[in-house]
Amino acid sequence: MEKIKIKQAVVVEGKYDKIALSKVIDGVIITTDGFGIYRSEAIIKLIQMYARTVGLVILTDSDSAGQQIRGRIKSLVGDAEIINVYCPVIAGKERRKLHPSKEGTLGVEGMSVQILREAFEKAGLAGEAELKREPVTKQDMIALGLNGSENSSALREQVALSLGLPTKLSSNALRDAVSTLMGRAAFIRYIEELKGEK
Repeated sequence: MEKIKIKQAVVVEGKYDKIALSKVIDGVIITTDGFGIYRSEAIIKLIQMYARTVGLVILTDSDSAGQQIRGRIKSLVGDAEIINVYCPVIAGKERRKLHPSKEGTLGVEGMSVQILREAFEKAGLAGEAELKREPVTKQDMIALGLNGSENSSALREQVALSLGLPTKLSSNALRDAVSTLMGRAAFIRYIEELKGEK
Protein backbone atom coordinates (compact mmCIF):
# COMPACT_ATOMS: atom_id res chain seq x y z
CA MET A 1 0.00 0.00 0.00
CA GLU A 2 1.30 3.44 -0.91
CA LYS A 3 2.43 5.67 1.93
CA ILE A 4 0.53 8.86 2.75
CA LYS A 5 2.53 11.93 1.72
CA ILE A 6 2.56 14.52 4.50
CA LYS A 7 3.88 18.05 3.91
CA GLN A 8 3.84 18.98 7.61
CA ALA A 9 6.31 17.63 10.16
CA VAL A 10 4.75 14.89 12.28
CA VAL A 11 5.61 14.88 15.99
CA VAL A 12 5.54 11.60 17.91
CA GLU A 13 6.83 10.67 21.36
CA GLY A 14 9.57 8.10 20.80
CA LYS A 15 11.75 6.23 18.34
CA TYR A 16 9.50 3.16 18.26
CA ASP A 17 6.54 5.39 17.40
CA LYS A 18 8.64 6.86 14.58
CA ILE A 19 9.49 3.39 13.28
CA ALA A 20 5.81 2.35 13.28
CA LEU A 21 4.70 5.58 11.62
CA SER A 22 7.40 5.45 8.94
CA LYS A 23 5.58 2.41 7.51
CA VAL A 24 2.49 4.59 6.94
CA ILE A 25 3.64 8.08 5.96
CA ASP A 26 6.18 9.67 3.69
CA GLY A 27 7.33 12.82 5.47
CA VAL A 28 9.38 14.29 8.29
CA ILE A 29 8.88 12.59 11.67
CA ILE A 30 10.24 14.26 14.82
CA THR A 31 10.38 12.61 18.24
CA THR A 32 9.99 14.45 21.53
CA ASP A 33 11.89 11.69 23.38
CA GLY A 34 8.87 11.51 25.66
CA PHE A 35 9.08 14.26 28.24
CA GLY A 36 12.28 15.49 26.55
CA ILE A 37 9.98 18.17 25.14
CA TYR A 38 10.28 19.83 28.55
CA ARG A 39 14.09 19.66 28.75
CA SER A 40 15.70 19.62 25.33
CA GLU A 41 16.23 23.06 23.82
CA ALA A 42 17.25 21.41 20.54
CA ILE A 43 13.95 19.50 20.24
CA ILE A 44 11.94 22.60 21.18
CA LYS A 45 13.70 24.75 18.57
CA LEU A 46 13.27 22.07 15.89
CA ILE A 47 9.54 21.75 16.56
CA GLN A 48 9.11 25.53 16.58
CA MET A 49 10.99 25.85 13.28
CA TYR A 50 8.78 23.26 11.57
CA ALA A 51 5.66 24.84 13.09
CA ARG A 52 6.60 28.22 11.54
CA THR A 53 7.56 26.85 8.14
CA VAL A 54 5.38 23.86 7.16
CA GLY A 55 3.05 23.29 10.12
CA LEU A 56 2.80 20.36 12.51
CA VAL A 57 0.84 17.16 12.85
CA ILE A 58 0.78 15.87 16.43
CA LEU A 59 0.35 12.14 17.07
CA THR A 60 0.89 11.12 20.68
CA ASP A 61 -0.25 8.11 22.67
CA SER A 62 -3.85 8.23 23.89
CA ASP A 63 -2.83 8.06 27.56
CA SER A 64 -2.54 10.99 29.98
CA ALA A 65 1.21 11.37 29.31
CA GLY A 66 0.48 11.66 25.58
CA GLN A 67 -2.12 14.33 26.24
CA GLN A 68 0.34 16.23 28.45
CA ILE A 69 3.02 16.13 25.73
CA ARG A 70 0.46 17.24 23.11
CA GLY A 71 -0.48 20.19 25.32
CA ARG A 72 3.17 21.14 25.80
CA ILE A 73 3.80 21.15 22.05
CA LYS A 74 0.77 23.37 21.47
CA SER A 75 1.95 25.84 24.12
CA LEU A 76 5.40 26.00 22.50
CA VAL A 77 4.18 26.83 19.01
CA GLY A 78 1.42 29.32 19.80
CA ASP A 79 -0.96 29.91 16.92
CA ALA A 80 1.00 27.90 14.34
CA GLU A 81 -1.02 25.54 12.17
CA ILE A 82 -1.48 22.23 14.00
CA ILE A 83 -3.39 19.17 12.89
CA ASN A 84 -4.16 16.69 15.64
CA VAL A 85 -4.20 13.00 14.79
CA TYR A 86 -5.54 10.67 17.47
CA CYS A 87 -5.00 6.95 17.93
CA PRO A 88 -7.99 5.03 19.23
CA VAL A 89 -7.91 3.83 22.82
CA ILE A 90 -7.08 0.12 22.57
CA ALA A 91 -6.29 -2.05 25.59
CA GLY A 92 -3.09 -4.06 25.37
CA LYS A 93 0.69 -3.91 25.51
CA GLU A 94 3.42 -3.55 22.93
CA ARG A 95 5.35 -6.72 22.00
CA ARG A 96 8.72 -5.35 23.06
CA LYS A 97 7.49 -4.43 26.56
CA LEU A 98 7.26 -6.79 29.50
CA HIS A 99 4.31 -4.96 31.06
CA PRO A 100 1.46 -2.86 29.73
CA SER A 101 1.52 0.90 30.22
CA LYS A 102 0.18 2.38 33.44
CA GLU A 103 -3.20 2.92 31.78
CA GLY A 104 -3.11 -0.46 30.01
CA THR A 105 -3.48 0.95 26.50
CA LEU A 106 -1.44 0.65 23.33
CA GLY A 107 0.70 3.57 22.25
CA VAL A 108 1.44 4.69 18.71
CA GLU A 109 4.08 1.97 18.33
CA GLY A 110 1.49 -0.72 19.11
CA MET A 111 -0.97 0.40 16.44
CA SER A 112 -1.26 -1.54 13.21
CA VAL A 113 -0.47 0.09 9.88
CA GLN A 114 -4.19 0.03 9.07
CA ILE A 115 -5.20 1.78 12.31
CA LEU A 116 -2.52 4.47 11.87
CA ARG A 117 -3.61 4.99 8.27
CA GLU A 118 -7.25 5.35 9.35
CA ALA A 119 -6.22 7.91 12.02
CA PHE A 120 -4.56 10.06 9.33
CA GLU A 121 -7.55 9.63 7.02
CA LYS A 122 -9.95 10.75 9.78
CA ALA A 123 -7.81 13.85 10.27
CA GLY A 124 -8.14 14.65 6.55
CA LEU A 125 -4.49 13.90 5.77
CA ALA A 126 -4.85 11.17 3.16
CA GLY A 127 -5.17 11.67 -0.56
CA GLU A 128 -4.16 14.58 -2.75
CA ALA A 129 -6.31 17.25 -1.17
CA GLU A 130 -6.37 17.72 2.56
CA LEU A 131 -9.80 18.21 4.01
CA LYS A 132 -10.47 21.65 5.43
CA ARG A 133 -13.13 21.49 8.10
CA GLU A 134 -14.80 24.40 9.85
CA PRO A 135 -13.55 24.33 13.45
CA VAL A 136 -15.82 23.86 16.45
CA THR A 137 -15.88 27.06 18.52
CA LYS A 138 -15.76 27.61 22.29
CA GLN A 139 -19.32 28.94 22.02
CA ASP A 140 -20.39 25.67 20.35
CA MET A 141 -18.92 23.70 23.23
CA ILE A 142 -20.89 25.80 25.74
CA ALA A 143 -24.12 25.62 23.70
CA LEU A 144 -23.80 21.83 23.41
CA GLY A 145 -23.30 21.46 27.17
CA LEU A 146 -19.69 20.30 26.85
CA ASN A 147 -18.25 23.25 28.76
CA GLY A 148 -19.44 25.31 31.68
CA SER A 149 -22.42 23.20 32.73
CA GLU A 150 -22.88 20.95 35.73
CA ASN A 151 -22.33 17.66 33.89
CA SER A 152 -20.11 18.91 31.05
CA SER A 153 -17.13 16.82 32.21
CA ALA A 154 -19.19 13.61 32.17
CA LEU A 155 -20.65 14.48 28.77
CA ARG A 156 -17.18 15.20 27.34
CA GLU A 157 -16.01 11.84 28.65
CA GLN A 158 -19.00 10.10 27.03
CA VAL A 159 -18.39 11.88 23.71
CA ALA A 160 -14.66 11.10 23.77
CA LEU A 161 -15.36 7.43 24.54
CA SER A 162 -17.94 7.18 21.74
CA LEU A 163 -15.39 8.61 19.28
CA GLY A 164 -12.51 6.40 20.47
CA LEU A 165 -10.60 9.36 21.92
CA PRO A 166 -8.84 9.62 25.29
CA THR A 167 -11.60 10.12 27.88
CA LYS A 168 -9.97 12.77 30.08
CA LEU A 169 -9.78 15.51 27.43
CA SER A 170 -10.30 19.10 28.49
CA SER A 171 -12.94 21.12 26.68
CA ASN A 172 -10.27 22.77 24.49
CA ALA A 173 -8.56 19.45 23.69
CA LEU A 174 -11.87 17.81 22.74
CA ARG A 175 -12.75 20.85 20.61
CA ASP A 176 -9.41 20.57 18.77
CA ALA A 177 -9.88 16.84 18.24
CA VAL A 178 -13.41 17.00 16.84
CA SER A 179 -12.56 20.03 14.68
CA THR A 180 -9.94 17.83 13.01
CA LEU A 181 -11.98 14.64 12.95
CA MET A 182 -15.35 15.85 11.72
CA GLY A 183 -15.70 19.62 11.65
CA ARG A 184 -18.31 21.89 13.18
CA ALA A 185 -21.54 20.91 11.39
CA ALA A 186 -20.96 17.17 11.67
CA PHE A 187 -20.01 17.48 15.35
CA ILE A 188 -23.12 19.47 16.23
CA ARG A 189 -25.27 16.81 14.48
CA TYR A 190 -23.34 14.06 16.27
CA ILE A 191 -23.95 15.59 19.72
CA GLU A 192 -27.63 16.17 19.00
CA GLU A 193 -28.00 12.53 17.93
CA LEU A 194 -26.01 11.34 20.96
CA LYS A 195 -28.25 13.33 23.33
CA GLY A 196 -31.31 12.02 21.51
CA GLU A 197 -30.30 8.43 22.36
CA LYS A 198 -30.55 9.07 26.12
